[in-house]
Amino acid sequence: MGSLVKLIDALLFLLLLAIAFETPLIEGQACLPITLYPDFLVELRSWYAGEVGDYLMTETPDFYVGIIWVELLFQWPLVLVNLYGILAGKHWFNTTCLSYGISLFTGMVPIFAELTRSGRAPEKLLTVYYSFLSLGVVAVLRGLLPNSSSTKFSSATIGKRPASGRKKRV
Repeated sequence: MGSLVKLIDALLFLLLLAIAFETPLIEGQACLPITLYPDFLVELRSWYAGEVGDYLMTETPDFYVGIIWVELLFQWPLVLVNLYGILAGKHWFNTTCLSYGISLFTGMVPIFAELTRSGRAPEKLLTVYYSFLSLGVVAVLRGLLPNSSSTKFSSATIGKRPASGRKKRV
């Protein structure tokens, strides 16, 4: 089980590392002033939106801008904390990973409702958003798994006091 958890952690680390850069640099353009971004990032976002057919990124409806604000203010800090938690093997990583996965999955619900009900989403765009939905599921499942390394905070020792070196009087 430990090697499977480590493999999932490695996969999550790579995906979260990409998201750590993508969220503020690309998606942040939907709600922050465009003058904050260099031209090559603005062009990269335009290229992506045209290549994949991401009409949400080009039209920026109000609900989408709200989801991006949640990503910037809540999910992005969790991504950074999760990256640190994976690298340092922190005992609280399960909790933050679970929180991130649930938030990501919940944010995908209105996006998928729009994509499927509008009939405007090309297959390529659905594939991109399915990958984010899958990341949310993996993060939730990883949050429910035990830590890959045994630490002093493992589930076997939480809530138990260390044994005293003295014998009890009877």
